[in-house]
Amino acid sequence: MILVIDVGNSRIKAAVFEDNILLEIFIFTKIELEKKIENILKKFQKTTDLVVSSVGDVEKESFLAFNNLVKVNFISHTDLFPFQNKYSTPQTLGIDRMVLASGAVLSFPNQNRLVIDAGTCVTYDFITQDNEYLGGAISPGFRLRYESLNNYTAKLPLLSLENPSDLIGNSTSTSIHSGVVNGLVNEIDGFIADYSARYSNFIIILTGGDTDFLAKRLKNTIFANSNFLLESLNQTFQYKIKND
Repeated sequence: MILVIDVGNSRIKAAVFEDNILLEIFIFTKIELEKKIENILKKFQKTTDLVVSSVGDVEKESFLAFNNLVKVNFISHTDLFPFQNKYSTPQTLGIDRMVLASGAVLSFPNQNRLVIDAGTCVTYDFITQDNEYLGGAISPGFRLRYESLNNYTAKLPLLSLENPSDLIGNSTSTSIHSGVVNGLVNEIDGFIADYSARYSNFIIILTGGDTDFLAKRLKNTIFANSNFLLESLNQTFQYKIKND
């Protein structure tokens, strides 16, 4: 069994896999990290490896504390990935984006792939059918959009994500919801349209914490899987083990 952990900007997601079968998912905060790992390893005592992908600020020592129970593996830029990295600054490319690209290549061979990860930030990552990672885009997610309107204006309130009742907001709150939600939905649809016009044989993969909210609002046909990063992390580790 393998315990994979994704340390994001706002929360931590973990999952236990037996080969490629996902057994259970866990979501928790950075404060809960060590206690949660301890409980997971007690529940799944056949776990042999702990695999970490991190863009957050959790110290490695928090994971290495379990080195006496499992083998701790950190996914890094120097690992073997199933694609050629054509990013002009490869060392600045987030590990989460590399893992998603890896999962896209391993799950959807021989086609162009656009991976959209909708979380704190929305990242767009494009990998060609020849397994070349070209890059993509980074944009604010829902929470950052709501917070920026509140932080950088004098009177706009801080709201939580809510489906707009109409395209035309008839109050400050409904106008904010329309602007934030429709703005991001139209951004994503626009990116998909632009990529589709340039490339054929094309699949769009939507993942991240806001997957379910977004999937039913997008015009385009997509493969939606909120757990794609965790699955990709498991696949990337399996690929590394087989090819080392």
